[in-house]
Amino acid sequence: MPIIETAKPRLLGAAALLAVLPSVPALAQTQPTDSTRSDPSKQPASDIAEGSDIVVTGTRANEIAPVTASLQTTQPQAIVSRSFIQDSLPTAADFNQLALITPSVSNAGATNGVGLSESNARLRGFQDGEYNITYDGVPFGDQNDPTHHSNTFFPSNTIETLIVDRGPGNASQLGQATFGGSINLFSRAARDKASAELLGSYGSFNTYLGQAVLQSGSIDALGGTRIVASGQYVNSRGALSYERYKQLNGYVKAVIPIGASARLSLLATANRNDFNQPDNPGATLTQIAQFGRNFALNNDPTTPQYFRYNTTKKTTDFYIAKFEADIAPNSVFENSAYSYHYKNETLTALDVTGGTANIVTLADGKTKVAGIPGYTKTNDYRVYGDIAKVKLDFGFGAATIGGQIEWSNTYRQQTDYNLVDMSFDYREKAVTAPSTGLNPNAATSRYIRYNQNSSLNHTELFGELELRPFRGLKITPGIKYVDFNRKIDATVNQTTRYAQRLSKTYTATLPFLTANYQVTDNLAVYAQYARGFLTPPLSQLYVARPELSTVDPQRSTNYQLGVVYHGSRLSIDADIYSIDFTNKFSKSTSPVPGEGVIFTNLGGALYKGAEGQVTYAFPGGIAVFANASYNYAKVKAEPRTQIANAPFMTAAAGILYKQGPIRFSLIDKLTGAQYAVEGEPAAYRIAPYHNVILSTSYDFGIVRAGVKVSDLLDSTRVTGITTGSSPAFDQYFFQPGRQITGEVTLRF
Repeated sequence: MPIIETAKPRLLGAAALLAVLPSVPALAQTQPTDSTRSDPSKQPASDIAEGSDIVVTGTRANEIAPVTASLQTTQPQAIVSRSFIQDSLPTAADFNQLALITPSVSNAGATNGVGLSESNARLRGFQDGEYNITYDGVPFGDQNDPTHHSNTFFPSNTIETLIVDRGPGNASQLGQATFGGSINLFSRAARDKASAELLGSYGSFNTYLGQAVLQSGSIDALGGTRIVASGQYVNSRGALSYERYKQLNGYVKAVIPIGASARLSLLATANRNDFNQPDNPGATLTQIAQFGRNFALNNDPTTPQYFRYNTTKKTTDFYIAKFEADIAPNSVFENSAYSYHYKNETLTALDVTGGTANIVTLADGKTKVAGIPGYTKTNDYRVYGDIAKVKLDFGFGAATIGGQIEWSNTYRQQTDYNLVDMSFDYREKAVTAPSTGLNPNAATSRYIRYNQNSSLNHTELFGELELRPFRGLKITPGIKYVDFNRKIDATVNQTTRYAQRLSKTYTATLPFLTANYQVTDNLAVYAQYARGFLTPPLSQLYVARPELSTVDPQRSTNYQLGVVYHGSRLSIDADIYSIDFTNKFSKSTSPVPGEGVIFTNLGGALYKGAEGQVTYAFPGGIAVFANASYNYAKVKAEPRTQIANAPFMTAAAGILYKQGPIRFSLIDKLTGAQYAVEGEPAAYRIAPYHNVILSTSYDFGIVRAGVKVSDLLDSTRVTGITTGSSPAFDQYFFQPGRQITGEVTLRF
């Protein structure tokens, strides 16, 4: 019986996984979103998403491979299937940990256990905020800079598959950070067949997890509408001391056919996280020597590490309404309207390293008394947007045009308190607004660090022309125009600490040229030239004289070549790349009194390397895989040292068995050496470290039982270092150690 893996092809901004058919040597073309091959007429033949024509040879290797690539990709790519996510990776894993198995991806964070604290992925040495993350083609991220919170929006129960595009893509790839690439998440698919799946697990760190996925199947009374709903609950004490963690997530999606050639998809998901963690976490070497590597917080209210002084509540939601329709033979229209919300309410000690005295300042701004200095922090934003694309096919080619409009409103504040009795701590410096500007000569309260409203208006327009001069060859030139306007309306602006109303607009015009040549039915080569960009962060408006800053978006110029091969049992792809990064953001303090900090573009970096991945499937359900990358990421200025937190290489390997009721996998991801700060100082070298994951399960029919072990070798090596006021107050981060989880799944 053929195995069909549906995912989210045809979505805006990224590629998606194909339906994989074992033992079929011919090519398998993807079907539209959320459909199986049982009735493809239900769906429009939409394929206008950038990179969405996923064509992979239907072989045993591609069915079992943890990571593969499309034959029609125009940039280096890694597709992680739902079956691998479900069978081989920890159920609580966040999306960064799902991407970790792919070449050139490294990960830091998650020190409290898999999925139990935030993590940060690095892609070819590009840091979080320097690449896009999308969900069903919608780019998302914080609004002060395009960084992400890995476990607050989309836990693994909301993800069907994941695709890492290592490059800016075509002109149709949208978002604030088409700079270093994209991690693309695709929502759980609505199936034609009704089913229910209930999962319960218990494991290390007293971690409970419950998960449910319900499929309505095709509802004839509603014209074939399909609905999928899921929920997840996690409760854990965490690997670190007194860092408890709770999560609750709900997800629902309806796919509604509209006639024979159109459909509407409605999606909603909401998430809440409650946990104990300081705003600036990490333990010093002194604390580690005294309390161990799992030290974070304690139960002593006379110290800033007291767990009740360090609490965070995060709530999010995400909504997408997507309409797709055939408007002519092989010509399609797509429109996605979306909105998402993020709210972070944090109470935290000012300094948990011991580097700050336990004293607070009274209202006169001078008198010091005993207390625990801390603060509350709010980050609350709502984003609205719409993405529209139309593709017109004229036989020997196709034209695609479209754009994105997006706007957001954000409120951020930080207020200083004595955490013992929650009275104000007047520790900030006295600041008086200048004689010109908003509220001149007004003095700022010394317990307010900032109180700020901001907004972002973002527009992108693009056009692509796909040319097919002969069979198998596609050449796609394109161009994109981007416009970002940031505004601040602050009663107390961050850094300057007086009232300011500021605005700044940034624009960029970006060319693209990609090509894919399918040499044979199972061999393709591709090439890419693309310009990427990164919009400046909101912090560039935290200045006294914004008119003195002359900052353009950071730019990247990408050159990439690659090959993809899918044989009957062998799947392999490889690539080389070179990326020139210019317009690096830089700041300095003006020597002229009153001018303060000035932002400019200065310098850049060069990224280049080679990547590859291979899977071989043996008879009997056994497969072996490996992937590796060499990643040169060095600043241009002499002596050309490696970018901070950019590993020199990554590698992964493993064995998988998938036959009958048995699932087994043993995989290892190696993150190469890196430096925690720029300049490659020996004291901040982070040695290579491994993460070995063992997963096994047996299917008894309606019951499936299994065990998953993360960090099998119980490694607790250093994965990150944050510098402090002196080396004594540097903060260290470690692998959380072995994590064993038993799971039972009921399926109906």
